[in-house]
Amino acid sequence: MTVLVDDPLWPAHGRLWAHLVSDADLGELHVFARAQGVPERAFDLDHYDVPEEMIPRLVAAGAQHVGGKELVRRLIASGLRVPARDRR
Repeated sequence: MTVLVDDPLWPAHGRLWAHLVSDADLGELHVFARAQGVPERAFDLDHYDVPEEMIPRLVAAGAQHVGGKELVRRLIASGLRVPARDRR
């Protein structure tokens, strides 16, 4: 399994946010996120929303920093992507 984090491009709550995903297994993603102090409430069906300042710690713990397009491509290829139509 590889945990991926993209660039923080999404503004909300006075900060920029990135996405943390797995390219293989949600269970292992949850274990990684919990170990790094990412709150459970940050999980959104197939990814965690993480604040910009958390990215260095996630990368130091083993997350691979990739661009947003690469993250989405690998999430789709993993079969874990939840399409927008199913998020309602």
